Amino acid sequence: MGATNGLHRLFVGTYTKGTSRGIYSVTLDAATGVLGAPELAAEAPNPTFLALSPGHEYLYAVCAGPAWASSFRIDPASHRLVPVQQHPPGDGPTPCHIAVDGTGRIAVAANYHLGLAAAIPLGADGTLGAPRVVAHQGSGPHPSRQTSSHVHSTYPSPDSRFAIVCDLGLDRIYTYAIDREAVALAPGIPPFISTAPGSGPRHLAFGKAGRHAYAINELENTIVAYDYDTQGGGLAPRQTVSLLAPGHSGDATAAEVVVHPNGRFLYGSCRGPDTLTAYAADGGALSAIETVPCGGRGPRHFSMSPDGEWLVCAHQDSDTLCSFRVDGGSGRLRRVPGSVSVPMPVCALFLD
Repeated sequence: MGATNGLHRLFVGTYTKGTSRGIYSVTLDAATGVLGAPELAAEAPNPTFLALSPGHEYLYAVCAGPAWASSFRIDPASHRLVPVQQHPPGDGPTPCHIAVDGTGRIAVAANYHLGLAAAIPLGADGTLGAPRVVAHQGSGPHPSRQTSSHVHSTYPSPDSRFAIVCDLGLDRIYTYAIDREAVALAPGIPPFISTAPGSGPRHLAFGKAGRHAYAINELENTIVAYDYDTQGGGLAPRQTVSLLAPGHSGDATAAEVVVHPNGRFLYGSCRGPDTLTAYAADGGALSAIETVPCGGRGPRHFSMSPDGEWLVCAHQDSDTLCSFRVDGGSGRLRRVPGSVSVPMPVCALFLD
């Protein structure tokens, strides 16, 4: 999908423990990269992470409680979000990540605080069925961040046969086979791979051809390139690169990793130094291109326009979004002047 009437549109998920009221809509000028004024698209409690159906008719947002998510129909004229199945605030911590498979019939989601992953049935009308949940047990070496399992993200494989699950607390990346009939997660063979002790795998991105995957480690501030077994869903590490400049001191926690739509470049964000780093991704091998200031504080998430020309970064700690022009030939980023205010943005997701 491309820009409509010269404008790309994004939805922004937020924490609502401050002044935010829910999910916001923001435009990006496809010629200049300038962001428009945010508008409230739907009121919702802590809709932090968002996902779209394959045809972009529906948007799913994580929510606290037994349903794990709420769903909205995207009005094609106004781009407002019309509730399909919205749940009131529930007890317990809100899940932190959700993704929809290529068929649009199954979502997979992660709950960081409870150490859970789930498969959620999705109806053709945007409705959600009851989640089928798996629980992780154990701990890692970090004295405060790895006292228990912390499932941070869940990703359907490119062919929608597997779910790849990053557990920051256990230093493991799990592979689950997706049982489409039962809409459940079954352990892969082997069920997981171990990452470096204390690394804290957070998020993951597949390469364009689906033969490689890249995991960003929050605690170690690294990105690991993996060969991906398309038959069995397993991962084999091949290279580790750092997000930090040599000699860096001070707090730092890596956040998001994204592959350019052309498959030639990869980008990672790091909080603390508040940077975006670009890499060339040649057949799964990474080499650094540049590191630039992210334009705010706490680059929790960023995403790229479907045409690969623009990157929008969400800064949770400075309550802002800013944009970058992406050079499709070199992979370099050029900051677009200015920013817009969104309270505690967690996820910025391009609609078109």
